Formats: sequence, structure tokens, C-alpha cells
Amino acid sequence: MKQNYSTRITGWLFIAGALMLSGGWLLLPVHIGTFFKPDDFAAVHAHLHWWIWLYRVYIFGFLVTVMAFVALAAVLTDSEARVVAWPGITVAVVGLAVGCLASAFYYHHGAWGALQTAGQPLEKLREHVEALRLDTEYITCLVRFGRVFLGLGLVVLAAGLIKWRILPAAVGTGAVILGLAAMVLTMAFPDNLEFYAPVFHLNSLWLLVTGLVILRSGLRPGTQSGDH
Repeated sequence: MKQNYSTRITGWLFIAGALMLSGGWLLLPVHIGTFFKPDDFAAVHAHLHWWIWLYRVYIFGFLVTVMAFVALAAVLTDSEARVVAWPGITVAVVGLAVGCLASAFYYHHGAWGALQTAGQPLEKLREHVEALRLDTEYITCLVRFGRVFLGLGLVVLAAGLIKWRILPAAVGTGAVILGLAAMVLTMAFPDNLEFYAPVFHLNSLWLLVTGLVILRSGLRPGTQSGDH
């Protein structure tokens, strides 16, 4: 297994992305569902600064994970595995970016709504929620696309990891299972986005394990361009 400064950076990025995504989400004092509810804003307002900073950690977790995938692609530059890994990573990165933008919607309207509706009667809260309904419908579409794209990207990336034995087979197999689960759950149950929750946490676990494996053992370089 090839282990050097580049692989160590890649491993730490995977670990950081996993901890920021799952940790930021789990520690949030208020979790907003698919659609805002009138009592969400008072709950967010009660923990406003804590909620804002933890949501920022969660959102930046998407970006750090993007950095981890790009770092992995860079490490595989001289490997023939790139012909499969790079397309998979590209699609996964698009999925993460779309998911990040969708999360930013909930972050903005959660914090802004908490400040705008503080002390208002229930009827005003309901009006505010109803005004967000149409925009939220559009954002749920982005959420679905982000999850499906990430799932597809993981499956394609895993094909490259497994074929060229870049990482242990268990890592690639885990990516295939998670990718397929993300696509199936999202497309089969489009109106039940909460079904994806276990996949989200398992994805974070996969990122963590992948990072630890890379730190401990490095990466197999795979068949190099020009090798026979």
C-alpha cells in the first residue's frame, strides 16, 4: 500500500468531513423536518447562536467532504483507476454541492424566521410557514437530486476502487450498498425524505472508516498508465 503525505491529507479530510457532517447534525438542538412548522422558530430562537454555529459546522461538512473526494481523485492521477473513479467522484461532488445548497435554505430560513417571528402570535407563525411552502417544495427537489447524485457517484467510484484494488474490498462494497440505498430510498419514497436518515449517518461512518483506512494503510496505486 502506498502511504505518503498526500494520502495522509486525504485520510484526514475524509475523517474531518465525517465528523462535521454527522457531529454537526446530531448536536443541533433543533432539527427541522422536510417542511417548517410554526413551533420550529421559537425552538430555534431559544438556542439561536448554538443552532447557527452547529448548522454552519454541518454545512461546511459537505464542503470538506467535497475536498476529500477531490483529494482522492488527485492521488489517483497516475492510476488507471481514474477512468472510473474520476467520473464517480465528479457526480458525488455535484450531489454534495446540491445537498449543501439545499441545507443552506433551511439554515437561512430557520435563523431568519426565528428572528422575524419572535414574540408573534400563532396565526402569524402559520402565515410565515405557509409563505415558505412553495420555496420549500422546490428545495425538496434539490434534496432528492443531491442524494441520488451522491448515491450514483459512490457506486461508480466504488467500481474503480474495487476493480483496481485501491482500498480494501469492504470499503468499496460499503460504498456500493450505501449508494444503491440512497438512490432506491429517495426515488421509491420521494415524499418521505426522513427515510434517508440512516443512510446519511452510515455515509458519515463510511467516510470515517475510509479516512482511517487511508491513514493506516495508504492506497494501492493500482495499474499505472502505460503498465502492461
